[in-house]
Amino acid sequence: MEFKFINYAVKDGVATLTLNRPDVYNALNDEITFELQDAWKAVAKDDAVRVVVLTGEGKAFCSGQDLKGGTGTKRSFMDSLHKRYNPIVRAMRHLPKPIVCRLNGVAAGAGCSLALACDVIVASEEATLIEVFINIGLVPDSGSSYFLPRLTGMAKAFELCSMGSRVKAAEALQLGLVNKVVPAAELDAAVKQYTDYYAQAPTRAIGIIKRMLNKSTTASLDDMLEYEAYCQEIAGSTHDYREGVQAFLEKRKPVFTGK
Repeated sequence: MEFKFINYAVKDGVATLTLNRPDVYNALNDEITFELQDAWKAVAKDDAVRVVVLTGEGKAFCSGQDLKGGTGTKRSFMDSLHKRYNPIVRAMRHLPKPIVCRLNGVAAGAGCSLALACDVIVASEEATLIEVFINIGLVPDSGSSYFLPRLTGMAKAFELCSMGSRVKAAEALQLGLVNKVVPAAELDAAVKQYTDYYAQAPTRAIGIIKRMLNKSTTASLDDMLEYEAYCQEIAGSTHDYREGVQAFLEKRKPVFTGK
């Protein structure tokens, strides 16, 4: 697919979505948010895609909403979130495929939310996460108020949101906000370790795991025990389950196809 503000590429089971407005640190205008919605629909439908990488072009991952890109007319924040941002976050969390964030630089505001909506975050040592909303008198949106307390605990989440604290990559790792931190020169190699694994993994099982973990945040133990049984029945009917068992019996490495 071709977009104006996103680079979209698929190779060897890996779809890479690159926010491509480097002159404004990949700030989010109307066009790029609608392109992101279309891009997530495309990867969901493409059976060749087993894992997605989300990153930014240039020095930044994403600086959030483009405050200079408005039309000059007053707009409804609620309408903007419902039409532009919330569909993106929902699409990412509902995507039955793993999403790896290649956090190459600053992720601020809604850009921070997009990073946190990914399943795995691999960060450059130079990357930072900032909930900047409070600096202009706004509150977190695009899922940040959901993700942060679940990752860091309530007290730290309140501090980050209410003070707009800048979290450098090393601290983000300690807080559990990212999975791995590496020197900038090693970022691509570190991301590739994850994509190499996920591109050959049992994709349907991973998609089910993602749904289970999403549900677990608001479910009781009894709810999850029932849901696990339901999900295991689905996983047990897949080609990859049969291949996994056969490979075990034959003492070889399984060849998963994602089906």
